Amino acid sequence: RDRLVNIPLGVGVIIPPWNFPGAIPMGLVAAALVAGNTVVFKPASQSPWTAYRVAEVLWEAGVPRSALSFLTGPGSSTGGRLVVHPKTRFIGFTGSKEVGVWIHENAAKVQPSQIWLKRTILEMGGKDAVVVDETADLEAAAAGIVTSAFGFQGQKCSAGSRAIVTAPVYERVAERVVALTKQLRVDATDKGPEVDMGPVVDQKAFGTIINYIEVGTQEGELLTGGHAIETPEGGYFIEPTVFGGVDPQARIAQEEIFGPVLAMICAQDYDDALAIANGTLYGLTGAVYSRDRARLERARREFHVGNLYFNRKCTGALVGVHPFGGFNMSGTDSKAGGPDYLLLFTQAKSIAERL
Repeated sequence: RDRLVNIPLGVGVIIPPWNFPGAIPMGLVAAALVAGNTVVFKPASQSPWTAYRVAEVLWEAGVPRSALSFLTGPGSSTGGRLVVHPKTRFIGFTGSKEVGVWIHENAAKVQPSQIWLKRTILEMGGKDAVVVDETADLEAAAAGIVTSAFGFQGQKCSAGSRAIVTAPVYERVAERVVALTKQLRVDATDKGPEVDMGPVVDQKAFGTIINYIEVGTQEGELLTGGHAIETPEGGYFIEPTVFGGVDPQARIAQEEIFGPVLAMICAQDYDDALAIANGTLYGLTGAVYSRDRARLERARREFHVGNLYFNRKCTGALVGVHPFGGFNMSGTDSKAGGPDYLLLFTQAKSIAERL
């Protein structure tokens, strides 16, 4: 009689991001617990209170406090110590490429008294592209580009920070993207649902994004935006910013900005557009707007991203519908919300019995 069972890994460290402070930690923590592990939950420094409410909900639902520990602190010290601790069995992380690579590298180092190889479950961001060809519904494409680029102030790993448009329709799409961007209202989000964009998360992010905008003025044509916004209440508000005529290898076309900055790139043709789309270190999300079925099927094969969308925006994955996770430097393709996700938090044991 043969049997294959999946058993827990052990004690795991969960390090979620600040930008989805309820959804992402709940998914990571709950998956680890459901698979039978115990968890040390170390939230992002920018969003500890929301993360604590996640922990409270789980404790109130019956999860023992001995199975779920909540620990705040700086990522560089607290998170780093948890990653390298010899009794840590696995690390679930969502965040930047730089931190994810550090976790992957340091988790691989076997510490004194450590008796296993640690598992890393990493989602590390992207430089996501919306591709538009000359057969597309250009109005839908422009709307999808703007929503993908500026939703949540561009502060999500799936944000469409590159728009790659074939030459015959580039000018028309760029003109419409600029017009739609100018319609966006930036203000404090408690002023009502008519506000499209709020502030970026903190002063550090604000400074980084403003620096990238300055870089962008040297690498492309500023089509709209490009400035900070002052409000009576203060805050880290930045105009949604669009640069045109950006070279595919420019910094603003290659590096994750994590803010409301869009690089528009003119491709010679569809072949060139796909090559540009695949021409970064990342491979998280992407979208193609086209009415040409053969081109869509080609993108299905060749557009190398973990989450690919046709004739819709490149953001907004639905749990259980679009399992989420990316290729290359976008992480370990964990596919959160997918049918195999829980297996990542287990190890398989094969048992054979002679009867």
